[in-house]
Amino acid sequence: MPLLLQVATTNPGKLRDFEVAAKPHADDVAFARLPGMERIDPPAEEGATFEENARIKATEYSRHAPGAIVLADDSGLEVDALHGAPGVRSARYAVDAGFDPEPIRPTDDDTRNNVFLLENMRDVPPLRRTGRYRCVLAAARDGECIAVAHGTVEGTILEAPRGSGGFGYDPLFFVPELHQTMAEISLEEKYKISHRGHALRRLLTQLIPSPREATNL
Repeated sequence: MPLLLQVATTNPGKLRDFEVAAKPHADDVAFARLPGMERIDPPAEEGATFEENARIKATEYSRHAPGAIVLADDSGLEVDALHGAPGVRSARYAVDAGFDPEPIRPTDDDTRNNVFLLENMRDVPPLRRTGRYRCVLAAARDGECIAVAHGTVEGTILEAPRGSGGFGYDPLFFVPELHQTMAEISLEEKYKISHRGHALRRLLTQLIPSPREATNL
């Protein structure tokens, strides 16, 4: 029977990533959205690092699913020219800064964040537009964190968005070895090279015993 991991997210993009990630591991692991997410008050993400926030979310949400392994992540974009910003504030980058551009008036947070990022990088030359996506995954059961894993992917920030897939900063995040943005590649390819894919594979090595270990259980 596959190990069931309940994912604590209301972000459909993240859930799609995990669903795609489950395919190569179908015999060993399955993913499902944590039931009742819309009725659970989200914990305050007051950590200074991605790992601290991932641990906070996983342990708190696991209290609402007794006996289950609950998976939570904290992830975002780090831009070298911006001294690591937006970092842990990636999802609320523009909102926290009170950025409300005119006459564009973006209708969603992702678009607003992307416009704000481009505004802050207006004078950054191409060779200095380096950065990375970073993800930390934490798994918890009954309020106790049982595993943590990290993943990154390096790239550069374009001067204009490309591609209609993905979410967040994907249309601006260019992966040099693929000659595409994260918004232009398929979900399957994204899982292979993405920060979330790297973190997930490392987490699964901690949660799923090897064949030799399994025979000794």
